[in-house]
Amino acid sequence: MSNLRFSVNGESNSTTQFVAKARHFKLVVDEPEELGGADEAANPVEYILAGLAGCINVVGHLVAKELGFVISKLNIDISGEINPDKLLGISNHERAGFQSIQINLNPETEADIVTLSQWLKIVEDRCPVKDNLRNETPVRLSVEKVYS
Repeated sequence: MSNLRFSVNGESNSTTQFVAKARHFKLVVDEPEELGGADEAANPVEYILAGLAGCINVVGHLVAKELGFVISKLNIDISGEINPDKLLGISNHERAGFQSIQINLNPETEADIVTLSQWLKIVEDRCPVKDNLRNETPVRLSVEKVYS
């Protein structure tokens, strides 16, 4: 199969709010009040966590089917810790991104623990979002001046 291309575009509504379009979906990004936002939507790092959980959900069900069992329900609890000092310009010593992410999967299934251990290993290996978080991905930023 050839590569798939995904894209998002949008514009800033305020200093903390960004409205994006992904295909025909509207995504609103905002910050909580304690970070200067209006708290009208999830913030960027919460979207990362939701994207990771959503990817694990899709891959988890796909792999379960391949291994011959059904997951009737999959609860995913995910959290991450960030030190905001670099984001806020207080320090350059901290990493700007997540220092760690913890994920707990609770599948409702008849599969035994040996099968679930195998399932988890495959899911971890095949989840594209996890791959992007674990491995360096080339990212290139550019700027263009718009003249009126």
